Amino acid sequence: MKALAVDGAVSKLTISAKNDDKTCTLILDIGMKQSENIVPAIDFVLDKTGLSATELEYLTLSAGPGSFTGLRLAISALKAIELASGARLYGISSLKIYSYEFRDFGLPVLSGIDANKGCYYANLTDYSDSKELLCDGDWEIKKIIEKVCRLKKIIVCGPDAKKLSDIIKDSIPDIQVLCPKAFIIPTDALFAITEEKIAAGEEPLKDFDGPVYLRASEAEQKAALDAEKKTSQN
Repeated sequence: MKALAVDGAVSKLTISAKNDDKTCTLILDIGMKQSENIVPAIDFVLDKTGLSATELEYLTLSAGPGSFTGLRLAISALKAIELASGARLYGISSLKIYSYEFRDFGLPVLSGIDANKGCYYANLTDYSDSKELLCDGDWEIKKIIEKVCRLKKIIVCGPDAKKLSDIIKDSIPDIQVLCPKAFIIPTDALFAITEEKIAAGEEPLKDFDGPVYLRASEAEQKAALDAEKKTSQN
């Protein structure tokens, strides 16, 4: 299939184009310069695989949780291509993308992104029976520990896996924590998961669908706090 994938959930922006058996992936670990590089990066991977936007059969991206800026950039860029090309746009959980490569190990897999303030965007799924033990959420460390402490062995993955696995080891000395050091290309999982969804007849994103943030922005939090203060004063 011919497709374009973007993972903008974390500071390391990953963009891939796929033209049947040809794939070109560009990884930009450039911090705050994502906005000025995402469109040239998309043009680059399309050119290297001999594709034009009008030839794309589908588009796919990490829908969140993750970076506010990165998620907005990715969905804005791909929705523009969707409108121009007619290719279907799919959104996949960032946390499910990072855990995808470990689904066949028959173990619980904890996927995490450091959300700061003592919290992680995290998902815990036991792939031995495909049971979700902790759904995608903005979880406090103590909640994650509470779920993990019942397990004997887990895999911890994601951009902040090392930090999260160290916290778990310190908190639960008896648990066996596997933290793979292999570098996983998230857009490979994006292509695979999306094609499974297409084969299963699942619907792409609707026009009004946007990123999954889970946590309100600082401006939204301030507005909610101000509204709460005004209500209490009245």
